[in-house]
Amino acid sequence: MAPLTPTDVDLSVEVPAVASQGADASGLRLSHPVLPASGTFGYGEEFEPFVAPGIFAAVVGKSISLEPRTGNPPPRTFETPSGMLNTIGLQNPGLERFLDGYLQRLAGYGAPVVVNVVGNNVDDYVELARRLSERPEVAALELNISCPNVPGGLRFGLEPAATETMVASVRAVTPLPLLAKLTPNVTDIAEQAVAAERGGATAISLINTLRGMAIDWRSRTSRLSAPTAGLSGPAIRPVALRMVWEASQAVQIPVCGIGGITTPEHVLEFLVAGASFVQVGTHLYREPDCLLRWLDSMRELLAAEGIERLTDLVGTFRS
Repeated sequence: MAPLTPTDVDLSVEVPAVASQGADASGLRLSHPVLPASGTFGYGEEFEPFVAPGIFAAVVGKSISLEPRTGNPPPRTFETPSGMLNTIGLQNPGLERFLDGYLQRLAGYGAPVVVNVVGNNVDDYVELARRLSERPEVAALELNISCPNVPGGLRFGLEPAATETMVASVRAVTPLPLLAKLTPNVTDIAEQAVAAERGGATAISLINTLRGMAIDWRSRTSRLSAPTAGLSGPAIRPVALRMVWEASQAVQIPVCGIGGITTPEHVLEFLVAGASFVQVGTHLYREPDCLLRWLDSMRELLAAEGIERLTDLVGTFRS
């Protein structure tokens, strides 16, 4: 048999619909496993000078709420060793402006559009899902139930019952794939993942940022406009890997791994831990065109190991 070459390697990923979600439920097909993480991609415009945004397997825009949000006052970001703290506060133009302009821009990139949504209560999420499901440009929804940078932003993601209720309420009004984005700021991530699966999630996204602080000891105040903020970047990768592994052992639906990915090898590490696909966030500020090199590198790495299909790597961690 001839040696495997990089061109032989299949990087495609399929996020299947779940039978229990109803006959109208749909899945999500991806040409490769790498998406941008919501909040780091904006709505694509900032990436255009560096790379065609459609190079991502799907595009995930910044969170959308029913009403426009101005976010938190500056300073809103602070660099830490191997990471970054942010307290942006879910700044966004609101649903109406998104539907009137931003959505068309995202759809024009040629990749599936995943809309990350956030609300103040269950009714907000339901209305967002209902309205967005009417638009053919939207391929999937990601439910942000885990943001630590706004008042009450974690409350839906801290209790399994609340997580299940949230996801189930949204599932009742949409056949679109639902990615439930979970917070790491819990005792048992597997318990939260199971709750999201019971509610009707198509996949689990994790992790969102860890809560952290940065203090100016001279002024005795925060270096940001809020006392706490969300920590992202390479510093959180070991935590994210552990939680992806724990969640993937507990659910039957796919897991999307997020947290500190800075190389193609890190992508493959997350897949071995149990993720089916990943999102890259903070690293995009440093290397927005990284995917131009990563896809070829992943094919080369897999070919060297004799792995023809990326999916054969998923969940192969041996404990």
